[in-house]
Amino acid sequence: MNYYQTHLQSSDDLITSYEATRAGFVALALEKNRRSTPYIAEARALQAIASSAKISADLPGIKGIESGLLTAAGVSDKALNHLLPQDKLEAINGLIKNFLEPAGAKFVEELVFRFLLTRGDTLGGSMRNLGGALAQRKLTRAVISTLKIAGINYCWQHAKNRKWTGMTDDDSDIELSLRGLSWKSENGNRTLIYNLTVPLVKNNVDLCLFNIAPDEVKKSKHGTAESYIALGELKGGIDPAGADEHWKTARTALVRIREAFSKAGATPSTFFIGAAIEKKMSSEIWNQLESGVLSNAANLTDDHQLTSIAFWLCHL
Repeated sequence: MNYYQTHLQSSDDLITSYEATRAGFVALALEKNRRSTPYIAEARALQAIASSAKISADLPGIKGIESGLLTAAGVSDKALNHLLPQDKLEAINGLIKNFLEPAGAKFVEELVFRFLLTRGDTLGGSMRNLGGALAQRKLTRAVISTLKIAGINYCWQHAKNRKWTGMTDDDSDIELSLRGLSWKSENGNRTLIYNLTVPLVKNNVDLCLFNIAPDEVKKSKHGTAESYIALGELKGGIDPAGADEHWKTARTALVRIREAFSKAGATPSTFFIGAAIEKKMSSEIWNQLESGVLSNAANLTDDHQLTSIAFWLCHL
């Protein structure tokens, strides 16, 4: 029996239920609210400090709010790095003349609205890959839980500073800032890295599982072809309307992976994990599993399937 058959009996098992779709949208909304909290706090701080101005023309003279004024003027954080002092002053004066002065006594309210408008664009940009971030967290927690249940110690890599940290008694929320996991099983060293540009493929791959330790991955610039055990695509978008497109993107990436490794004389396992899986794509995924093209697959919204594929990854 192929391993995927431990959690899948037919293509229908892969299809995302209405209840799972609804829960996915709720999770996205809650995460969006969580991420917006710092921006709301910034807006309140700007409002409190700017309220000391009697007229809008007084705002540039208030110490400590220049960044807030520039944001309200529509200048993004990225653009700030390219502006000279005179450019910043011009942007602020334009904000005051064109928008705050016409608002009269309600200029502070107008300032806060425009600040939030720009911050909303920033938040919107970060939302585009929100589904992917939530999917990574969910899979990470499943893998960590599987390792702990098996009594296997692990270490994890921080996404920003790329430092590896040993396992501790309290691992709550580490999935929020995790890029990789490493452990030692009965089969040897295992290292799982998210979002890695694989030299052989010349493209980013969502998940790469190596049979070497973290320091060896770094030394060999992501390892030789033989050091890859499995490579997979993880698609966390929950909207059914985009399901087919997510699968097409993943399918193309997986074909590219298999072709690149085949030329190098290696045959690592390939797998797919998706949150939004519709009827048509579930049949195609199932056919690839049955024919051996895909090694494993799971629906991210099904806890049993997710736990099963996490167990599979931990024991490859």
